[in-house]
Amino acid sequence: MRAELLAGLVAGLAVAMPVGAIGTYLVALAGRERAAVAVAAAPGVATTDGGYALLAALGIDGLRQAIGAVSAPLHLLAAVVLLALAIRTIVLAVRRFRQPGAGSPRPGDSRPWQTYAGMIAVTAVNPATVVTFTAVVLARSPPAGQAWSAAAVFALAAFTASGVWQLLLVAGGSLLGRLAAGPRGQLTIAGASALLMVALALATLLG
Repeated sequence: MRAELLAGLVAGLAVAMPVGAIGTYLVALAGRERAAVAVAAAPGVATTDGGYALLAALGIDGLRQAIGAVSAPLHLLAAVVLLALAIRTIVLAVRRFRQPGAGSPRPGDSRPWQTYAGMIAVTAVNPATVVTFTAVVLARSPPAGQAWSAAAVFALAAFTASGVWQLLLVAGGSLLGRLAAGPRGQLTIAGASALLMVALALATLLG
């Protein structure tokens, strides 16, 4: 079980640490939202990572073929989601900038449970996440007679590693939000993150 624990931690960090669409959005979200909303995003990402890790650990027959079959539609869906997030980010930022009290997080804009659910969905269609765990599927050979228990340990370790990393990103984003406090600073953060998400959407389409 120790080997499964270590393998799960490595897999969780491998999919979480590279800077990409999910990390970018998480940092930007934490920079403009109140703490409860930003913190809720981290376990949302980790939940999807843990779910993919469980599938990878079980080594489900035909998973490689199934992932390959939906690869092109998945890239298109991911690009659409990123563009939608970019539009939503800049629209909310401009709305806040124009309203009284601009620069302060507005409790009505987002709720923790909505953010949690949204991050599950966004991470699920993130091609980088799928590709990483596809590699895990091909490389893994679960211990005989311990398929479910080993898979559970592996998935839980991946969830934990990913969750810790996402919380670090949230902390960094929150610090960035404090340094760039004020209406113009918040608008700048939102605009930069929106542009980066558009670039990542284009890269996803062309990749």
